[in-house]
This record gives sequence, C-alpha cells and structure tokens, in this order.
Amino acid sequence: MSEITASGFSQPAIGTGPRPERTGPLAERDLLAVRFAGTGLQGVILMGVALAMAATRDHRYVAQTQTYGLGERGGYGHSDVIISDLPIDYPELETADLLVALCQDAATGYAGLLRPEGILVYDSENVTEPPAFAGSAFGIPFGRLAEEEVGLRDTTTIVLTLGAVVRITGVVSVESLQNTMLGMAVAGTEDANMRALARGLALEPDEWRRSYE
Repeated sequence: MSEITASGFSQPAIGTGPRPERTGPLAERDLLAVRFAGTGLQGVILMGVALAMAATRDHRYVAQTQTYGLGERGGYGHSDVIISDLPIDYPELETADLLVALCQDAATGYAGLLRPEGILVYDSENVTEPPAFAGSAFGIPFGRLAEEEVGLRDTTTIVLTLGAVVRITGVVSVESLQNTMLGMAVAGTEDANMRALARGLALEPDEWRRSYE
C-alpha cells in the first residue's frame, strides 16, 4: 500500500498488461520529474498527489514529495512527482521536465530547475512576468476558465489545471487522470469536477503557447 507521510509517498507500479495510451511531448520519456508550485491555497499538494496516483494507473513507478508551511505564511511551496518505468532509487527532484507555476514567485524561483527541453505551464492570471528559457511555455488563465465552465473556481480550478497539463504534455494518460479525479471527487461534486476536467483536456496547446522572441 501507499504510505502517505508529511513528506509524501512512494508507490510501485499498479497492474499489468497494456498501459493506457499517453500522447504528448513528455509521453515517451521513461523518467519524468514534475514540480507543481504555488501558494498554500492553490492546491499544489493535491495536484501532485493526483498526478502521482494517475501515473500508477499507467503501470509506472512513482515518488511524490512536498513542502508544507510556506504558503501559510504568504510565500510559496511545491509538490514534486517523479515518474519512472523502473523502480525509483532517489525520490528528490533535482531538475525538472515540467514546471507548473501558479504564482509569480514560484515561476521566478523554480524556472532554473527546468531542463532546456522542459515545459513550463503557468497561470497567466497570476504570473505576469513569465521567465524566459529554452523550452516550451504555455500561459493559461485556469481560474477564469473554470469559472466560465462551472461558475466557480474553488477545487474546479485544480481539476481544470490538471486536465490542461495532461493535454499539453502527456505526462500521464487521459484515461488514468479521469479515473483518478473521479475517485477523488467529494460526493456531490462529481459533475462540476468532470466538466472542469473535460474543459482542461479540450484545450488546444497552440492557442496557449507563449513565445519569448
């Protein structure tokens, strides 16, 4: 069983047989390092846990860690997920293939971790000065899109963000993310969350791609 602690959890791959199909620029990498970063109220820990759980449904090994406390004091924290086709021997993130930045401080503070071929996905409502780097960047107003789709932001913004991240990158399969989010939804919120997830999964990456030229 997964062991969830104050610092995160490690989970062996679940299931056998064919893996659900992944599609996107990160889909074929056999080792991935992902960081979600933002304030304490933006759900970065929940995003990390949800992505890790979805990755296990793809029959992959996962290590997930996080920081606590910084967001409560007005700063920013992060949640890291390492996904691998092989057992993970070191669970700490050193460089990142994907950074999901939900506030300006997180984008500025963690962009240096991105590999040159990495991907930056950021909340364009909160990150007004995205850092330049050699990889691909996508700026999306997650909260506004969630409000347009469902009429509220709350947890639907978290769900929409995860959908958009998977649509853009292919870091986990759509099937596994859908099953994970449905299983995590609080009773009575399933419809709103699934609508928000569908909106995120339907985004056209080229519409939100940002250029530094």
